[in-house]
Amino acid sequence: MHTAQELTLARLPSGVPIRTTVHVYGEAVAEHGEDATDPTRIADADGPIVYAQAAQHGREVNGAEVLRRLHERLVGGEAGDEFSGTLVAVPVADPLTFDRVSYTTPEALDSVNGNMNRCWPGDADGTIHERMAAKLWAYAGGADAIVDLHTGSPTMLTHTVYMRGDEECRALAEAFGTDLLLAEAAGDDADTEWAERDFGGKLRVAATREGIPTITPELAHSREVVEDAVEVGVAGTLSALRHAGVLAGEAAEWSGTVAKNHLGRVRAADSGLFVPREDLSTGDAVAADERVGTLYDPTTYETLQVARTDRAGIAYSVAREATVTAGGTLVGVAEVLERAAGSV
Repeated sequence: MHTAQELTLARLPSGVPIRTTVHVYGEAVAEHGEDATDPTRIADADGPIVYAQAAQHGREVNGAEVLRRLHERLVGGEAGDEFSGTLVAVPVADPLTFDRVSYTTPEALDSVNGNMNRCWPGDADGTIHERMAAKLWAYAGGADAIVDLHTGSPTMLTHTVYMRGDEECRALAEAFGTDLLLAEAAGDDADTEWAERDFGGKLRVAATREGIPTITPELAHSREVVEDAVEVGVAGTLSALRHAGVLAGEAAEWSGTVAKNHLGRVRAADSGLFVPREDLSTGDAVAADERVGTLYDPTTYETLQVARTDRAGIAYSVAREATVTAGGTLVGVAEVLERAAGSV
């Protein structure tokens, strides 16, 4: 049970349309056939609705490959994949960045919202990215759960981000099944972080505020299809669909670690050449005030910074591209909140 339709998201100055494809599976197709790509038809269908998208940042290609392989499995009718709801999937959410293998779109096309993941739920009369988000929100905003597939850097540990304090988001993140869950705080010490990085316009944040449980799996890594990342993504999305009731069966049981992200970033005090500590790897436990590397002036050989953590936790990212600029993240430390029984 599958149908698909090309969707025009916006138009370029020359009048060329910006298009993507929306795929619909399950009960909406059984009830409405080719008309199932209409958001109102999807909403009328029996059972829960899950919206999944990928490549909101165009260089993050593993999510698009996850949805392609998921499509092959679902249309193949493998045992255990019986539908009791509807899946809406958009494998390329931002064609502008996908075509440029980029994270943001050129300023000439959207000088206000270069990052599409900062302007949800969008604006039908706004900038190009706001209009694109609004077109997709017609699908995402009617869902009962959202899986927004992203891809971290080659030096980032695979993890799933959810809104801290929201139990439905937490349950969806556990169902997806990555060993590490990062709980993004929505108040207290997160206020400054959100203001600085404009997190209020993320799809995950906008949807959660509308009462739609939403997660962001970060499947390492960008620019190339990585088999391990794709396998994690396919298994995780299937498990999330079972948890949401779109597919029959039980979600996988989770046993891992929950940590708090963003606030434990070790920043470069100056621009230069960063050499991480030789034995430091992503996933390692680190103590507070632990040395994680050294920043040098490559011309004078002067030591500019002995980089140290400001808290204990898990090193979930380590900068391996040695040339860094002032303020850049050298090491990301996730502060452990809890460990599930049986986790290490």
